[in-house]
Amino acid sequence: MEAAPPCAAATALDLCAVSAQLARGDDGIWRAGEREPISYLEEDNDACFAFEDQSFWFAHRGACLRTIVRRFPPSGPIYDIGGGNGYVTRILLDAGFDAVLVEPGEAAVRNAAVRGIPMIVCATLASARFRAESLAAVGLFDVLEHIDDDLSFLRELQRALIPGGRLYLTVPAYSWLWSHDDVRAGHFRRHTISGMRRRLETTGWKLLYSTYIFSLLPAPIFVWRSLRSLFGRRVLPRADYARLHRARARSFTDRVWDLELRRLLHGRSIPFGSSCLLVAEKARTDA
Repeated sequence: MEAAPPCAAATALDLCAVSAQLARGDDGIWRAGEREPISYLEEDNDACFAFEDQSFWFAHRGACLRTIVRRFPPSGPIYDIGGGNGYVTRILLDAGFDAVLVEPGEAAVRNAAVRGIPMIVCATLASARFRAESLAAVGLFDVLEHIDDDLSFLRELQRALIPGGRLYLTVPAYSWLWSHDDVRAGHFRRHTISGMRRRLETTGWKLLYSTYIFSLLPAPIFVWRSLRSLFGRRVLPRADYARLHRARARSFTDRVWDLELRRLLHGRSIPFGSSCLLVAEKARTDA
C-alpha cells in the first residue's frame, strides 16, 4: 500500500510538527520509513489482545495509571511509546487526555485500530525521529525492560520532550522474580524503585512520584514463575497465562486493589509490589 506523503491529511494532533519522518498510509496509520528490531515477540500482541479486556492485571494497571496521570497531568498529548494494542492509550483517551499510540508492531497497530485509537504511529522511538523538545509527555508502560541500553533511551526521551515534559512509566519489579518468562518476553532486567530513581537521575530526570503496585503478586509470581525456572521448568503455556489473567478477583483481592488506588489517589506510595510505577519530569530551563 502506497503511503500518503507527510502532512497530506489534517489531523487532530499535528504529527508533522513533531516529526518529519512519518507518513500517513491509506489505512490512517502513520509510519516511519524504516523498521528496527525490537526485543518482543510480535505474535504476543495478538495473544494479549485476546484477553486484555478481561484481564484483572491490565484493568488494575490501567486504573492506577489513570489515577496518577490525573494527579500529575501533562501539558499536552501523551505519546504512549511501545503501547502495544493501545489498551492504555484507550484508557487515557477515555479519561479525557489527548494520546497518541507509538508502536512498532504491525499486528499491534491493527488491533489498536480495531480498539478505536484515532492516532496511531507504527514506529519505534528511534525510527520516529521526533524533533527536539516537541513532545509534552511520554508513557512507557512495561517497555523499558525490553531495551538493553535503557540509559541511552532515557536520554533520547530527554531530547524529545519539552522542558517540564512528563514521563510516566511502569516496569516489572525485583530481580529475584526473574524467570524464563522474562527471557521469553524479551526482558533485559527487572527493577526496583531505588534502582529506577538512580537511572532517572543519572539521565537528567527529576523524579516526581514513585510507588510499587500489585502488592499481592510477588509471592505467586515467585512460586509460579521463578521457582519453576529455578528447577528447569518451562514457561507457563499461553493458555494458562491467559486463564490467570482472566481469573475473577475475589472480594479480598478487590479490596486490596481498591486500597492501592486510594493510596495513589492521595499521593501515598505502596512499599511492595510486582511492578514499579514512576512519574518524572524533564528539568525546566527556568528552574
